[in-house]
Amino acid sequence: MRPLNFLALLLLSSTIVLHAFRAPANPVDRIDSIDPIDPVDKVNLYIGTGSGKIGYGGTMPFVTPPFGMINWAAQTRQNKLSGVSYKYEDTTISGFMGTHQPAIWMGDYGYVTLMPETGKLRTTPEDRKLPFTHSDEIAHPDYYSVVMDAASSQKIRTEMTATERCSYMRFTFPAGSDSRVLVEASRPGIAGFVSIDKAHNEITGYNPARTDDGLGPFKLPNFKGYFVVQFRKPFHDAATYGTDSSNHDEATGAYATFNTAQGGVGEVIEARVGTSFISIEQARANLKSEIPAWDFDAVRKKLHMTWNDKLSRITLEGANEDEQRTVVTALYHTLLYPRIFSEYGRYYSAFDDQIHKGESYTAYSIWDTFRAEHSLLTLVAPERIDGMITALLQNYQEGGWMPKWPNPSYTNIMIGTHADSMVAEAIQKNFHGFDRNLAWQAVYKDAMTPPDGDTTRKWLDREPNTPYEARGGLTYLKQLGYVPTDKTAEAASRTLEDSYDDWCVAQVAKALGKTSDYEFFLKRSLNYQHIFNKQTGFMQAKNSDGSWADEKDGWTEGDHWVYTWAVFHDIPGLIDLMGGAEKYNALLDEHFKGGHNVHSNEPSHHYGYLYDYSGQPWKTQAKVREIANAEYANLPSGIDGDDDCGQMSAWYLFTALGFYPVNPASGDYMIGSPLFSKMSLRLANGKRLNVVAENNSPTNVYIQSATLNGKPLDIPVIRYEQIMTGPTLKLVMGPSPSKWASDWKPLSITASNSSTAAGRVAAN
Repeated sequence: MRPLNFLALLLLSSTIVLHAFRAPANPVDRIDSIDPIDPVDKVNLYIGTGSGKIGYGGTMPFVTPPFGMINWAAQTRQNKLSGVSYKYEDTTISGFMGTHQPAIWMGDYGYVTLMPETGKLRTTPEDRKLPFTHSDEIAHPDYYSVVMDAASSQKIRTEMTATERCSYMRFTFPAGSDSRVLVEASRPGIAGFVSIDKAHNEITGYNPARTDDGLGPFKLPNFKGYFVVQFRKPFHDAATYGTDSSNHDEATGAYATFNTAQGGVGEVIEARVGTSFISIEQARANLKSEIPAWDFDAVRKKLHMTWNDKLSRITLEGANEDEQRTVVTALYHTLLYPRIFSEYGRYYSAFDDQIHKGESYTAYSIWDTFRAEHSLLTLVAPERIDGMITALLQNYQEGGWMPKWPNPSYTNIMIGTHADSMVAEAIQKNFHGFDRNLAWQAVYKDAMTPPDGDTTRKWLDREPNTPYEARGGLTYLKQLGYVPTDKTAEAASRTLEDSYDDWCVAQVAKALGKTSDYEFFLKRSLNYQHIFNKQTGFMQAKNSDGSWADEKDGWTEGDHWVYTWAVFHDIPGLIDLMGGAEKYNALLDEHFKGGHNVHSNEPSHHYGYLYDYSGQPWKTQAKVREIANAEYANLPSGIDGDDDCGQMSAWYLFTALGFYPVNPASGDYMIGSPLFSKMSLRLANGKRLNVVAENNSPTNVYIQSATLNGKPLDIPVIRYEQIMTGPTLKLVMGPSPSKWASDWKPLSITASNSSTAAGRVAAN
């Protein structure tokens, strides 16, 4: 065979790659038309990125490793608070962004953007945007590629892969054109910095932007998102822009131009991007550690293998192609957050504005994710749990409290101190890699110390320039047994969620042998009873004089229908309050029939499983199947509501497996109805949980009988420690309801002795 010259070889290889990944415009058609071997190839990164039949998940097609410090995505729009950088319906791209934005309603910080250009220099997003189509786009967790139309029949191709803190980009320019790569350090109004080092083909800088500034108490003058961009090819020329503006009314950035080959294929420009929150030098060190060589394919291969290892932990049988894609993509989404925030043994703290030794994480959407996301991570990523809890405790030491939504500092978004739940769950599940005494100090402060100015503020959602909110209204709760709505915003929801958090604090006390504290907080966890209106049968806010407030007042993203069943820790006690299982079930039936179950928001996530507690588990089995089929799909609109750092996806994964953590800190998982005939979870200890649903089908949703490792299982519960033994849970399914597990009557807190938690299997 006659050897090909270099240009011909490059042209041939480019043609092969483009052909192999070429895709039709419809993303569902595209992913159904291939026959992938590796789990990473089954992920549909478009799920959640578009609006349509089901909903808008607010997700982005990220190239990043699990829990990566920074995510890389095409920028089809300027992201901001309430808007992310990519939406499926968009038709232009203005940059390729390293973003830390974790959710649509949470802002970004320390970001950096690159954009290839030809022709006239264009620095603003509106001017520099180029058209693209999804048929010229490839999106996988380990690799992203898109061909943009640069006009005059010229095309620019961008490829991206990534590591934990860095990215590798490859730009292919049209033959005979000038080639330029723009690096945007910061946007207008932000005092960013950029510098050019032509001798080393580098552009460096930092971006001090953070949208949590003003939502929390700390100004953090040292905060910066640093970056180093290294180019493989020497610059032909380079310059900065926006650096002379004293009022920062322009974006700040730089650009490098390169000599372009004439004829044959276009110019290929490679760039390595390192990021850091410590310094430019640390960004360069991160780059040297994670991408030491100019080898794009090697970086992609390593990321491909990393995702395969994680995504292969769940396997399933009896699922069609769409269902397989939906499951694997849900797992991908749950493995993005919380994100690593440390850099090889050191981290910047967004709580005391200093550099520390140790491991750190951020982007905990705890009000959302304490419900199921973190419980899922204890099963699929247990190696991360100790570090994640330790990070929360470090935040407590450095800022005074464990955060409720760090991004990366305090944000005062949402209510409760559900880090208490995360700590209690980790202890309940025997994680020992964090300081338990320090954990006790942190949860005790949450439960007993009101925030500064507690009686002078209403603690409105996202109220700016306030101290850390912690448990807003705690002063009144300690006096009255509830949070009054005439004194504190969202008071009824706070009362209910604080009651659950008190139960969690009680469990931490119990684990540490603090008996009197355990009994105190267990009793205080019954405060939910103070706002139950027996005349109406609903939870209802109260005023400080003890009178009932309007039923519409006092709620967080919901109403009395949404919150009446928000007693995660004592559903049996709620049944007693309502007058027994018959009334409880009747009201729960009305809840669903009346359209009050809003699965697109987290407070409703456990409701489908509540019939398990009241003698009608067959209704749970039917309801969770109904919700899963209606709210999730292999579509750009395939998540009904913001994914919220993996919580929506975690609900689907648990439901697919056939169980769900109604009270995540208890270690109990309530059994529903598995979506597939067999689903297997490979545990970190080498064992494997197998859920076998015999005779499973879209109509055979009801459990007729169940065994665990061949022994009859007559209760609708499986415990964490049972899961960790690697058992086989076998469920025989049928088309009609059965009485399986309907005789189970868990005890309420008041009916249990002080050493038995409500609803535990021991009560059977």
